[in-house]
Amino acid sequence: MPPANRHCVLPLCAAALFILIAASTTDHGAEARAVGANLVGIDTTFLKSFRWRAIGPDRGGRSIAVTGVRGRPKEAYFGAVGGGLWKTTDGGETWGPVTDGQIKSASVGAVAVSETNPDVVYIGMGETCIRGNIMPGNGVYKSNDGGKSWMNVGFVSSENISKIRIHPTNPDIVFVAAFGKHSAPNPERGVFKSTDGGKTWRKVLFRDDKTAAIDIAITRANPDVMYAALWEAFRKEYTMSSGGPGSGLFKSTDGGETWTEITRNPGLPSGMIGRIGVAVSGADPNRVYALVENENGGLFRSDDAGATWTVVNQNRAVRQRAFYYTHVHADANNRDWVYLQNTSLFKSTDGGKTLTTLSGTHGDHHDLWIDPENPAHLMDGNDGGGAISMNGGQTWTSEDYPTEQFYHVATTKHLPYHVCGSQQDNSTLCTPSNFGLGGNSGLGGGGGGGQRPALPAGAVVEPTHNAMLVSYQAAGGEPGYIAPDPKDPDVFFSGTNNGGWLDRYNRRTGYRKEVNPYPWMYSGEPAIEIPERWQWTYPIIFSPVDPNVLYTSSQRLWKTTNGGESWTPISGDLTRHDPKTMGHSGGPITGDMNGPEVYAVIFSVGPSKRDVNVIWTGSDDGLIHVTRDGGKTWTNVTPREMPDFGRVSQIDASAFDVGTAYVSVRRPLLDDKSPYIFRTHDFGKTWTKIVNGIRANDWVHAVREDRTRRGLLYAATQHGVSVSYDDGANWESLSLNLPDVPVADLVVEANDLVIATHGRGFYVLDNVGPLREYGPAALATDVWLFTPATAVRSTPGVALTYWLKKDARRVTLDVLDSAGHVVRSFVPDTTRRDSTRADSTRRDSLRAAAEESFGPTPGPFTSAKAGVNRLVWDLR
Repeated sequence: MPPANRHCVLPLCAAALFILIAASTTDHGAEARAVGANLVGIDTTFLKSFRWRAIGPDRGGRSIAVTGVRGRPKEAYFGAVGGGLWKTTDGGETWGPVTDGQIKSASVGAVAVSETNPDVVYIGMGETCIRGNIMPGNGVYKSNDGGKSWMNVGFVSSENISKIRIHPTNPDIVFVAAFGKHSAPNPERGVFKSTDGGKTWRKVLFRDDKTAAIDIAITRANPDVMYAALWEAFRKEYTMSSGGPGSGLFKSTDGGETWTEITRNPGLPSGMIGRIGVAVSGADPNRVYALVENENGGLFRSDDAGATWTVVNQNRAVRQRAFYYTHVHADANNRDWVYLQNTSLFKSTDGGKTLTTLSGTHGDHHDLWIDPENPAHLMDGNDGGGAISMNGGQTWTSEDYPTEQFYHVATTKHLPYHVCGSQQDNSTLCTPSNFGLGGNSGLGGGGGGGQRPALPAGAVVEPTHNAMLVSYQAAGGEPGYIAPDPKDPDVFFSGTNNGGWLDRYNRRTGYRKEVNPYPWMYSGEPAIEIPERWQWTYPIIFSPVDPNVLYTSSQRLWKTTNGGESWTPISGDLTRHDPKTMGHSGGPITGDMNGPEVYAVIFSVGPSKRDVNVIWTGSDDGLIHVTRDGGKTWTNVTPREMPDFGRVSQIDASAFDVGTAYVSVRRPLLDDKSPYIFRTHDFGKTWTKIVNGIRANDWVHAVREDRTRRGLLYAATQHGVSVSYDDGANWESLSLNLPDVPVADLVVEANDLVIATHGRGFYVLDNVGPLREYGPAALATDVWLFTPATAVRSTPGVALTYWLKKDARRVTLDVLDSAGHVVRSFVPDTTRRDSTRADSTRRDSLRAAAEESFGPTPGPFTSAKAGVNRLVWDLR
C-alpha cells in the first residue's frame, strides 16, 4: 500500500470543489492524456470495469420468425432481425433475450421448436424478406435445453436461412430451407435434411446457385408428404429482383428424399414465377394453399394434394411487395381456415375466398404460429416484434421490449441530454439518457456544498426532479436523420422517406413545418428520372462551427442559414451516377422502387469542426469530395483503395486538425463484409486504410474521433464497437457486455459514448473519462484518481473513478472546497473513521464539521480491491 501521508488532489468540474483520495502519490492526469501514440492493448482488468447501459426504449422492432410451444401455452419465441432470439414463459407478459453472448450474428430469420421434445429449439440466422437494410447471418443454431445454451450446426456459408421445419413426431428429422447469399451465387442453397438432430445434413432439393429455398410445409397426417418452394432472387446495394426461371413449387412423398416439380400443374399460373408461400391444412392432408407471385398470381388452393389448383383470391392486398411478404398459413383443425400476411394480417374462414383483417398489433406481418391444440392461440411476427393472442386475434400482447432498429443517433443539449433516433417501420424517438440511473437530485438540492457550475452553452435543464422524462417523437419518420437545433434543444430537423421530406418541429409548441429543399413525392420512378435523388436515410447535419448552418443532401449538397425557410445548393452532382445503378428496381414481375433503391446520392456529410468553409461529402457509390471554400469549388479526393461502389456511410472531420478526416465505408450487399476505414491528414491528398484488429467480416457503419484526446477513435461496426488509441493504426473490441449486435451509429457526448443499434435500441457507455486518460503511467502507479467529468446538479451525479494496483487496507475519498474543508467523505462500509492515518485528527475534525452541517455521511462506500473502482457522488 502506498504511503498514508501522500495525497492526490484534482479539481472537479469548474466548481470550487476538490477531490482527495488517501494514499496517492502525484497527479499524473496530464501525463496520461499525453500518452497513447504507441499504446496497443488495453488491460483486461481495466476494461471489465466498464459496461454498456441499455436505455431502450422498450418498443419492439422487426421480427420475421416466431413460434409457440405445443403443450406449453405460456412459452413462445420470436427472432429479432437485429437483436437475437427472445423468449417468454408467461404468455407474452415479459420477454428476455436467450442467445446473448452465444451466437455470432444478430439477425434471426427462422425459428422452430420440436412438438415432441419442446426443449429442442432451432434458429436460422439472416433475413430472407429482402428489403434494403437486411443483414446476413451465420447459419443454424440448436438448443437442447429450451434456449439456455446454443451450438452452431452448420450453414455458415449459406448466410441466410428461410425456414426450419421439424418432423412432427421425430425431433431428429429436421429440414432447412437455405436462401444463400443476398447478392451473389453460392452452392449452399435449397432444401437440406438431417436425420441425426442436426449433426449432419444432406442437400435434397437444389436448382442452381442462384435459386433459394424459401418455404417448406410438412403434412401433419402423413409427414412423408411435403411441399417446398424455390425462389430465384437477389438484393444488391442499388437494386433487387424477385422471380426467374429458378422459382418453382415442389412435392415429396418420401419424407423429402426426392422431389417432383408441380409448378405447372393444372390451375397454377403460366409465365414467370416469383416468390411462393405454401401451407398444408392440418385438418385435411389434401388441402394445400399456395400464395404465388406472378403476373396473374394470388392465392391458389388444391383439394387433391397439389395435383390440380384453383385460384381463389387475387386481391392486391395479399400480393403487394411480394418479395417482402408472400406468407400463407393453414389452420390445424379447420381446412377452410387460412391466414395470409402482408401489410395487414388476414384470415379467411371460407378457404381463402373472402378475407377479414385481424388488427390490434403492429403492421407488416411476416410469420405466424397456430397452436395445433387451440386454434385461438396465435403468435404473429411483424415489424413491431412478436405478439401473442389467446382469442383468435381479437387482442394481442404488447410489443414492449427493446429490439428496435435505429438508423442513426443524435443527442440534445438538455441536462441530462436526450438520445434521439429514427426507428425502422416506426417513428422518430427521443429518450432521456439517464434512464436506469434513478431519480434526479433536484435543482440545487442537497443542502449546498459549493457553487453550482456554469451550464454548457445552450444547455437546458429538464425540471424532472425524481420523475423520469417520458420518451417523445421528434417529427420526421422511420429512416431519417435527426438534427437537434444547437440554439434550441427543443427544435428538431428530422427526415423521412417520402422523397426528401424534411420536418422542422418545435417540441414545446408542437408546431411542425415542412422545410424540404426540393419537394418531390416520387412513386416508382427509377433514380435516373428523379430530378433530386433523396435516399431512404439522407443526411441532415448542422455545422459544428456555425450553429446557423444546416446541411442536407440529394446528389447535391444543400445549405440553409434560416432554419429551412430557404435553401441553396452549394455543389453539383458529387456522385458517380453510373446509369447501371439508377434503373428500375424490383421485377421482373413486381416492381419495387422505394427509398432504399434511390441510388447515386450523397450518403454522408462531414462538416469541419474547425473551419466552416471545409466540408466533406461521401456518396453511396464510392466517391469522396471536399471543399475548402464553402462549396464554391470541390475536389474529388476518393482514396485509391476505395472499393468499387463502396457506400461511404459516415465522415467525421477532426476537432484537432482541419485537414484530418475519418471515413467509414461498407459493401455487405455487394458480397463484401470487409471493414473499411480511411484516414487523411492532408485534406484527402493521401489516405491510409486503418482496420488492423477489426475482424474480417465486421463491416463498419461509423467512425468517430474522441473530443478531448487526439488519436482516440471509436468505430461502430456490424458486430459491436471497437476502439483505437493510435489514430486507427490498431483496434480492439469495446463491445464489453453488448450482445453481438449491429451498431448503426455512435456519437461522443460530453463524458459518454452513445450508440444506436440496429436491433437492440440505444446504449450508453457512461464516464469514459478513464478511457481517455488510460495509459501506461496510470496503471503503473499504486493509486490513480481519474479526472471526474463536469458535474451539474439536477443530474444523477458524477462518477469518481480510481485505480488501485493492488488490494489496499482501506480507501478514503474526500471532496473538499477551495478552503480545504470537507464537503463529502466516502469511506469503507465498515466505518466512517480512519484512525490509522497520520493526519487523522485533522481529517476527522473536518469530516465531523461537514456532518454537522450536512448530516451523516451515507454510502456509496469506497472499495479497496485492486483494479478500477467507481462510486457515484450525488453532489450533496
